[in-house]
Amino acid sequence: MLLNLYDYEKKAKARMSSSHFDYYQGGSNDEITLEANQTAYRQLQLRPRVLMDVSSLDMTTSVLGTKIALPIIIAPSAVHRLAHPDGELATARTAKTHKTIMIASTLGSYTMEEIAKAGSTVWFQLYIYRNRKLTIEFVKCAEKAGYKALVLTVDTARLGRRERDLRNKFVLPKDIPLANFVGSEYSGKLGDERETLTWESIAWLRSVTKLPIILKGILTAEDALLAVKHNINGIIVSNHGGRQLDGAIPTIEALPEVVASVKGKCDVYIDGGIRRGTDVLKALALGAKAVMIGRPILWGLAVDGEKGATHVLQLLRDELELAMALTGCPNIRSINKSVVRLAGFDLKLF
Repeated sequence: MLLNLYDYEKKAKARMSSSHFDYYQGGSNDEITLEANQTAYRQLQLRPRVLMDVSSLDMTTSVLGTKIALPIIIAPSAVHRLAHPDGELATARTAKTHKTIMIASTLGSYTMEEIAKAGSTVWFQLYIYRNRKLTIEFVKCAEKAGYKALVLTVDTARLGRRERDLRNKFVLPKDIPLANFVGSEYSGKLGDERETLTWESIAWLRSVTKLPIILKGILTAEDALLAVKHNINGIIVSNHGGRQLDGAIPTIEALPEVVASVKGKCDVYIDGGIRRGTDVLKALALGAKAVMIGRPILWGLAVDGEKGATHVLQLLRDELELAMALTGCPNIRSINKSVVRLAGFDLKLF
């Protein structure tokens, strides 16, 4: 019986090849940050309020002008077909079922056009490549396909050392392409062709698109302030799921300083380590507009395709609903920092 996301993790591990599971699951080096992303949530305690009218609960919210049915967005992750043949198409349908947003990865195993047709509201995760023409092609294709925002990953100046993949000598199976690059001269050397970004790169991207731009990979107040200065529409507090700089701050601990620094001038989201509805509640209480989940969706796909991924989101939804009821929060707007007791956080940020 699959009662929670950890059950899905165990079953996915049993069903997938060890190499493919490790590709999804692994972090960099000693995986300290990978583990800390989850354990940091356990340092936060909930402060329930009683005798509140929670007979009717409303989990709807709005992100960049789009209304979604729950404050949980599907984070970008690569090659979903390693988990299930339907890959990102099943993921897009899952997001559509739950009336939320999927962020499609540049490194998807279906094209951005195929994913957009399968889903409803989609954002496109973008890397900027040294060949700017290739990047512009991605941007224009995303615009034409109906994507509503660009999510620029900014924490990959170099790729993290992912030792599980090195031990496994991981390579993509020949029958699972990086679909957006099929026919491109860059399809075999994508890591080498990514550009090292600067804030001038953000200005350039703004010059070639009218889509909202969200930066994924911000962990400090300093960078959050620069993002606001550059008119960024949103920030994802992210350490790349612990796959880049090992020892980086857990995202839930980075969230308060980012929220405090932007002062409501752009949306702030968070990913990394969210495994329970109570984790979602804690992130919202500390100022996140919505949370993003990545690996659990892949576990759901591996276990039972679209049905499994849909159930993963339903489990989180049900847990969030219960947590809201038991803390006396009838809607998303009523969730604030009074819901959590801080342990190990800087009180000055609040």
